Amino acid sequence: MPDEINTNIEFTPEPANNPTIKYGVKVSGDAAELLRQSSARGNTVSLAPSQVTATADLLLWYVIRKTTDGLSFKNYQAFMDFVLCQDRAAFDSLEGFERDRIQNQKQPRFQALQGRRYLPYTDTDAYRLLKIATEAFLTVNCGVPFIYPGAQNLLSGPLEGLDLDQELRHISGLGNSDLVEQWWGDYLQATNGSNDLTLPYLMLIRRKLRGDDIIMTFNIESGTWTPDEERLCYGILGEKLTMPCFVELIWSYWHEQGMLVQTMNAISRRFQNVHGFADQDPLAMIEIDPLRPLNNLLWGYVQDEQHRLSLVRRAYEYDHHYGLTLEGKAVPKLRPADSRSRFLEAFHQLLHLASIFYKQDDDTTVRADAFPVLNALKDVHMLLSEGAHNQFGDLPVTARTEMLMQQWLLARPEFRELLPTRTMVAYPEEWMDRVDAMKKLQSWINTSVLHFHHLARYGEQILLSARFGSWSEVNDPEIAKVWARFWRSQIQGYIHAYSTVTGVDLTATNVWQQQRSLVTSQPSTLLRQRLLTGSNVPSLTAGGTSITLSKPFRERKEARKAARE
Repeated sequence: MPDEINTNIEFTPEPANNPTIKYGVKVSGDAAELLRQSSARGNTVSLAPSQVTATADLLLWYVIRKTTDGLSFKNYQAFMDFVLCQDRAAFDSLEGFERDRIQNQKQPRFQALQGRRYLPYTDTDAYRLLKIATEAFLTVNCGVPFIYPGAQNLLSGPLEGLDLDQELRHISGLGNSDLVEQWWGDYLQATNGSNDLTLPYLMLIRRKLRGDDIIMTFNIESGTWTPDEERLCYGILGEKLTMPCFVELIWSYWHEQGMLVQTMNAISRRFQNVHGFADQDPLAMIEIDPLRPLNNLLWGYVQDEQHRLSLVRRAYEYDHHYGLTLEGKAVPKLRPADSRSRFLEAFHQLLHLASIFYKQDDDTTVRADAFPVLNALKDVHMLLSEGAHNQFGDLPVTARTEMLMQQWLLARPEFRELLPTRTMVAYPEEWMDRVDAMKKLQSWINTSVLHFHHLARYGEQILLSARFGSWSEVNDPEIAKVWARFWRSQIQGYIHAYSTVTGVDLTATNVWQQQRSLVTSQPSTLLRQRLLTGSNVPSLTAGGTSITLSKPFRERKEARKAARE
């Protein structure tokens, strides 16, 4: 008698009062035998995310993430403590890759700059060393050569320490970890047929300038810089092709919105015995004794004010890069020649489409479509490249240098005694509680600087991947799918921080449909409204609920003053 399996299936359709449908199923022959064998092995059936074939772009995004992490305040502070204070413990706390860069690149660069950078002021040597060390840190960490001096292979450079299998598991990707070097070598392109490699996007720009010679100001083989005189010759600076600087000005913009610069300005005014803008100066009792190193550092910082970027120059460049503006009493009315007015909408559209993609991608019964994300990436890439002119090559690095110094000064232990910080709040970086304490004293916006820091960090990484990827040549949505999965933590972190800071939820579909003006509103405008109202601006959340406004801040302040009198 042939092998048979008989079973019954019952099914009750919705709603529950419908009659139950019964089916009889008979399985016989080879099918029955296979079913018995399968059940005996205890196999289970489950749904898993769709897999994608990773491309070499994944390696570029890894380099961007590693480079931006290398510019973190933790690494900067450890470098400063080692160079300025000879703190060996700070040096040993770094990864092996960072320790090698300090010994082989950063420290020699610091020593070379010491004989070339001077200040025309008396008793400013401590501040001069701080400024030179910060410049050396940025010079090495920002410009990333794709082949390091003396490297035996491509993996001895920025890809050192890459665990491709872990990265592929993170994105449900397919790839061969044994072919990473070949993969990376095929992705990079040689300039002028030499061993100097560059990115596909930068190679497209190089082809537009094919008639110009390349001036190699950095010797890859010896790891040394050529004399400055050669930089005056006509041609293309080779370091800009082979060592692109992975720094975005949006990092400085969000830290400035978080009141980092304003905090140092308030301290500088008090240091010079200038009364604050309020009737009662909250910093009136801050006295920095001359026995501490901070006193002389602030002296040099104040003396060097004329050599730092002004608020107006930064404001103009924020507008040129991203169409972003600053608002406040100190900000004059700008008259920019070129503004990226469409950038904010395009960038927020990219984040919104990415959030939709994640919802589809998490549903294992659906194959998520990444083509809208790809088109949004192309738009953002084009707008970013339009703003990559004039001061783009130097101002972002200069602004980063100045703000890193401000963070380092605020992180000094002397400020822990001078400002009423909250000890039990676990800020990831020492300077943050000083900024939040100043915001509390001055009655500035009460959103923690930590959220602005997340906007700066994640925004920089997202925009760098959009800027330096060769998106104008990409037509495969699978590459955009890998991009979205790789940067998922950063994108969702940026969306959350933006909602916390401005009150606008970029993932809410009804906001885009009903209040599109909120999504395209300047962050500075939203922040000013929150400062005046002491609450969120009226916006639609994912549930469509409006947020009620409280009384304006000035009215509440006047009421408290009247009650005291």
